[in-house]
This record gives sequence, C-alpha cells and structure tokens, in this order.
Amino acid sequence: MKGQPVTIKDIARELGVSPSTVSRALKDHPDISPTTKLQVRELVEKLKYRPNAVALSLRSRRSYTVGLIVPEIVHHFFSSVISGIEDLAIDTGYNVCIFQSNEMVDREIKITEAIRSTQVDGVLVSISKTTEKSGHLRELIDEGIPLVFFDRACEDIEADKVIVDDFNGAFNAVEHLIRTGCKRIAHFSAPKSLQIGYQRKRGYISALEKHGFDIDDSLIVKCDTFEEAQAVTPGMMNLPDPPDAIFAVNDLTAAGVLKVLKEMGRKVPDEVSIVGFTDGLVSRVTDPPLTTVSQHGYEIGKRAMNMLLERINALEEAAPPRTEIVKTELIIRGTTRKG
Repeated sequence: MKGQPVTIKDIARELGVSPSTVSRALKDHPDISPTTKLQVRELVEKLKYRPNAVALSLRSRRSYTVGLIVPEIVHHFFSSVISGIEDLAIDTGYNVCIFQSNEMVDREIKITEAIRSTQVDGVLVSISKTTEKSGHLRELIDEGIPLVFFDRACEDIEADKVIVDDFNGAFNAVEHLIRTGCKRIAHFSAPKSLQIGYQRKRGYISALEKHGFDIDDSLIVKCDTFEEAQAVTPGMMNLPDPPDAIFAVNDLTAAGVLKVLKEMGRKVPDEVSIVGFTDGLVSRVTDPPLTTVSQHGYEIGKRAMNMLLERINALEEAAPPRTEIVKTELIIRGTTRKG
C-alpha cells in the first residue's frame, strides 16, 4: 500500500518468488543463484527497502543498540573516540546511544539506571573524574550486559579495557623537556582517583628519577582544567625557585598555562616550556602551537567497539577479560625548545 514501508513480502511478490528466497538472497546464501541475488538487490534499491529494526531485534533477541557513557562530549579526545565507535558501529549495523556524565558520578549512576531499564546489547564506559565506587557499573555486568571500559576504567572491576599508554606517554614528554635543557619541571596533574592521572604522574616521576632529578612536591599540583590552570599558574611561577617547564595532564590545562604565562610576560619556550597531553585541535591553534602527547582517540574508539562486538557475538563460554593498550606519540611543536 502506498505510504507503507516496503516489506520482504512486497519484494517477493514483485519477483514471483517466496519471501524466504528474498531473505536468503539478502543474506547472500549460497543456495540462491547469482541472478536471483542481483534481481533482489536491484529491486531493494529501487523500492528503497529497509529492514524492520523491531522485527530484527525480536528474531535475534538483540536491539542492535549499544550504550556509550563519556565524561564530556565537547572534549576533543572523547569526540574522537565517539567517531571511532560510531564508524565501526554503523558498518556493523549498530546504533549508538550517547550519554555524558559531565564528570559527575551522581549523573553517571542515573545513566546506568536508565540503561538497565532499556534494551541494549552492550555498554562502553569512560568513568567520570568523581567516580570512586563502581557498584552501579558492576550491576550492568551482573545482569549479563557486556561492558568495555575505554581510557578511564574502574580498576576493581574485571572487564575488557582499552586504555592509553599513559605512563610511557608522560615519561617521553618529560624526558623531552629534560633533553632540551629544562631543570625544574612542574606537573599539573589529574585527580588521584583516576588511573590516567596516577600513570601520568608516575611517568613524570620516573623520567625525573632516571636523569637524577630530585622530586620536589611543591612542583606537583592537582590542576586539570583550563580554569584551574589560570588560577594555579601565577602561584607556581611566583615560587622562590619557579619551574622552567610545565607538563600538563591535558591540552586544555596546557593552554591555560600558556595564556597565563603570556599575560605575565614570560617567553615560551625560551623561559618556560610547556607540554600537554591529547593532541586535540587546541594544540594546533595556540600561539605558539603546543607540544603534546597524541592519544589516538579514534583508534581507541574502534578498538573498544570491536572488543564489545566480540563479547556480544561470543558463542562459546566467555573468555577472561583482556586489556588492550594503545601507544602514544610525542608531537613536538613550538612550546618546547629545540634539542
């Protein structure tokens, strides 16, 4: 009927074959002749046939939908991850429902409650910076919903993870500062509750220790936003013995540092070098462009989605959880001296 969605029965009637023949032709079944497959594809194209998602989910007991929880959509790294996830999801017939916690654990808990009441085939999660307890995420696993962490993970939950090589990324960044002549290197760090913050701080300390530098606690401060950098940087630079380099936990923090240093009349990188961590758009538009550590967010997204699909499609007894680590890359630009 005009105005109604085209069905497999409509296609079968047009071609004078059975609906099951059309269905098997669409699945490229070997029992269907190449001629019939071609006729079906051409008519599908002409009539703009689209499979009924509800009917498919009822037959397969799948919704072909996955939930995605991110701390912030506006953050370049997470938007890159989302692109990687969505590209693979679309290629494999899945839809992605995106939720953002806005870095608030209470909101993250409400999101998981909403997900539990809907039909999703799996969940991808990067926890908020205020998430310290994991009970709400463990409930998803207990209910049989496959879950994959990416970037930020709960260490006390046995689950698949795709994480960044934060330790070596930080180590290489700080070693670059040392090799270009920096003697007092400060670190603007993430909250202690986040593994990414812990690993980047550990990499910072290990690089200093390797080169015989003392660890000065006055040079390590919690500061992981643009706004915090604007508030913290003046005090850091007014120390009796101020730093000649700052390694920031992310690019936005590094950009805040750069803004304040320019306002204070400090020359970058001649007087103070800066290194960030992300390699987002902001690192390319600062003046000078920001030296940073690339996290390869798009690749992380594709790997996380692929890992989730493997869990969803697993026919045998579930394999032990595994962790994939994505290597980083130091991108040298204008905020660090030449070696």
